Amino acid sequence: MTAPLPLTIIGAGSIGQRHIGVAQDSPAVDVVAIVEPDETRRGDLAQRGLPMVAHLEAVPPETRAAIIATPTPDHWQITMDCLDQGWAVLVEKPTAHTVDAAQSLVDAATARGLPFFTGHHRRCHPFTIAARDHLRDIGDLVGVQGLWSLRKHASYYNAEWRRKPGAGPLMTNLSHEVDLLRFLLTDDITEVTTLLSSARRGFEIEDTAAVALRFSDGALGSILISDAGASPWSFESGSYENPAIAGSGEDYLRFTGTEGALSFPSLTRWGPSDADEIEWSKPLQRHAPVPFARIDPILEQLTRFARVADGANVEDDVLCTGADGVKALEITMAAALSGRLGQPVRAGDVPGDFTGV
Repeated sequence: MTAPLPLTIIGAGSIGQRHIGVAQDSPAVDVVAIVEPDETRRGDLAQRGLPMVAHLEAVPPETRAAIIATPTPDHWQITMDCLDQGWAVLVEKPTAHTVDAAQSLVDAATARGLPFFTGHHRRCHPFTIAARDHLRDIGDLVGVQGLWSLRKHASYYNAEWRRKPGAGPLMTNLSHEVDLLRFLLTDDITEVTTLLSSARRGFEIEDTAAVALRFSDGALGSILISDAGASPWSFESGSYENPAIAGSGEDYLRFTGTEGALSFPSLTRWGPSDADEIEWSKPLQRHAPVPFARIDPILEQLTRFARVADGANVEDDVLCTGADGVKALEITMAAALSGRLGQPVRAGDVPGDFTGV
């Protein structure tokens, strides 16, 4: 059996503590240090027996990989410091605060020959992986419709930065949907058009965004995303992924193709009922979904990351590469820019230094 990978986790906030929890339960890694600059939080975690340190320079030399779960503005410098140490890196999404910064991290990792991934963990669910095969059964993609709407509690906005530009569902939540679509579909998103509204919460930032998507093969899509609307429709509700969010089991994405349709995450599929032409006067046959075992996707992501980072030259086609993380960030920034300009924005037209504000 391969020895556990010596791992450092940087950042012990809410998402950092999720990484800490799964790492403690994983035989694939040995957590040799947790970097947390906040003295109070560091002290509290040290009392639980965790190997806390205040800064990167105090990390033990046996470290071979790092997970970075700090605020986004810190991603670039910390990731670069870790790469300079020769460590494999998994950085939480978004990869960095701008497209240029994210791309420079990919370039740095490539130059050093180091594994580098972005933490889009939704890819790691068994039903997400299986969805790619099911989508091949619906013919050529015509369109996709998504509805992500969860009403965040009022105290969520007690933190002032959550009411300011740079926050909001567009910058906070859309990148999840973008990476998921890029993972599931063979055609890339080339153009976005965004409408924004702050009518329900009345903050400076939007509470709702409607995003239209154009794909490279001509398929179209739309995503309505809101943190003001109460609904059972979201990835988290449909998948029961996050224990802090009430589950519903409802689908929130629908794909239509020339030969059928698929709803996600249940993977309920509709296809032809006979061998004749598929057209609207003939009923479609419903193929009931096969249930999948529920897993912790962050644990599965960690297991896959450790397997690649241990130096065994293992490849993984599920983890979000640094390059894929850049693409997800670029489309998210294009959506933000479109909302502010009031016009369509193509992916390649996003300024490299645009921060979404």
